[in-house]
Amino acid sequence: MEAITEPARVALGNRGKALVVDDDITNRLVLKSMLAKSGFEVIQAEDGEQALLKYTAGRPDIVFMDVMMPVMDGFEAARRIKSLAGNEFIPIIFLTALTDEKSLARCIEVGGDDFLSKPFSYTLLEAKIQSMERIRDLNREVAGLYRQIQHEEEIAERIFNGAVTNDNVMLEQIKTLLRPAAIFSGDMLLTTYSPTRDLHVLLADFTGHGLAAALGALPASEVFRTMAGKGFLVEEILRGINRKLHHLLPTGLFMAAQYVCINSDLEYITVCNCGMPDILLLDADGRHISTRIVSRGLPLGIDPDVDYGEIREYRTINRGDRVVLASDGVIEATNINGEMFGEKRFEQALCEKEHETLKSVGEALDVFCKGATPSDDISLVEVQCVPEILPVWDMQVLLHEKAEAKDKPALDENEMADSLEFNLLVEGRFLRNADPVPLIINHLVDSTDCELPRQTLFVILSELFVNALDHGVLELDSALKHRDEGFEHYFKQRDQRLAALDSGQIRISVRLYEMREGGRIDIQVEDSGAGFDYLAWEAKVAEESVPSGRGIYLLHQLCESVTYYAPGNRVFAVYRWDNNG
Repeated sequence: MEAITEPARVALGNRGKALVVDDDITNRLVLKSMLAKSGFEVIQAEDGEQALLKYTAGRPDIVFMDVMMPVMDGFEAARRIKSLAGNEFIPIIFLTALTDEKSLARCIEVGGDDFLSKPFSYTLLEAKIQSMERIRDLNREVAGLYRQIQHEEEIAERIFNGAVTNDNVMLEQIKTLLRPAAIFSGDMLLTTYSPTRDLHVLLADFTGHGLAAALGALPASEVFRTMAGKGFLVEEILRGINRKLHHLLPTGLFMAAQYVCINSDLEYITVCNCGMPDILLLDADGRHISTRIVSRGLPLGIDPDVDYGEIREYRTINRGDRVVLASDGVIEATNINGEMFGEKRFEQALCEKEHETLKSVGEALDVFCKGATPSDDISLVEVQCVPEILPVWDMQVLLHEKAEAKDKPALDENEMADSLEFNLLVEGRFLRNADPVPLIINHLVDSTDCELPRQTLFVILSELFVNALDHGVLELDSALKHRDEGFEHYFKQRDQRLAALDSGQIRISVRLYEMREGGRIDIQVEDSGAGFDYLAWEAKVAEESVPSGRGIYLLHQLCESVTYYAPGNRVFAVYRWDNNG
């Protein structure tokens, strides 16, 4: 045996605890002496079973393990100690006189980190201990950094949920299956309402997953909620998000998206698919896929000048239909053999059980992916197109408020009403992408301190502008909507005529009177179209027979007065409200 060189004295236990496992008492005592001189507190075990008990009771920092022992050999003991240690690095050095390559290889396979040959060399022992300590210290440093990252991600997740997901519409008719691959999901679901009660749903999938993939979620959600809440169109909202992400995100990071806006009358949906799997439209019982909307656009954040109006689509829906959105993590989920779940399995599971589409898919994924580590975030959303998904808008309350306002005396100089007036003219090709209503509402809100009924004003202005554009400038017939797949045909005609539009105009004049108890707004909209037979339409309203023109009928319900002037291309509407009820 090599003579022991006396090292500088180290306080006993200063380097931690060492567990020596050997059925030969001589080997244990020799190794104990060496380890004690190196500053270790030493505990001993005679076999593998005793080693497990000593490890559990003493939690040593390093283990020296003999291979051939009674009761339980070193291979099994090492395997179990590594299992007990979990993520903590506890080095195991095998004590062996073996030279058989298979046996040595097995030492490593069961969790061994190094070998120490018999008879023991103190110099070699000290070198191996120092090597293991360096690895241990590095593991602890990495583990500390990982815990810090986890803590920061947990804090960020709470902020993320508060700023992004907590404002979502929470209804039992909006079902979700969300399985992030990490603490932070690279997928994002946003839902909100427009002023006209349309439901906006955005499912996004950022490049990769984890915290880096979620960097774009905050700015994207901010643009989504702000613009949808102000009544902007789907293509305008996507344009705003796209430009924001292109400005903020580094090269190579982008956001694929599925965007669905469900019309408040539950008659049609507006859809954009940008780099995602097909958006599916299922019938009411969820057993049949009636429509697929494939991706027609680039993910957001790549090209700042994408025209989303060119890829935006419309689909007619029936009450009870189900809209299904899914990230590619669903289709690309893999099992332990590396096989993907795929579209066929997904769609079979989706339609397998009546009214239980997401539950069926979740069960199928569990069976298929059992034992496999998720490689991507899984997000699946189903929205039922039923009245329950829409916010309550009590028309009787609005009509009651209208009646109360009409009972008040007309404005006169004694009311000391302040007023604001402005005019807006949109001509020619600017009508293709113009949506002046949110801009008008924002200008009114920014220009007055009085409490404006934003939703009602938005509805009134939207109806007046859309009627002027669609039926005045574009000369579209409302009867197109009542054919089979009428809304799809109507909006197709609308897009075609808008694309070719290079003349025409719409002039909007707004005058706001601000009073102590409320206010009044006068709106005049005039278009360059040929007008319509408004006298005949008003006669139908008097007869309560209105097969079309529901927008005009709604205007008459909401406003104090709606007056058309010959030839029907100019309308003057008055709306009053009382903030005191």
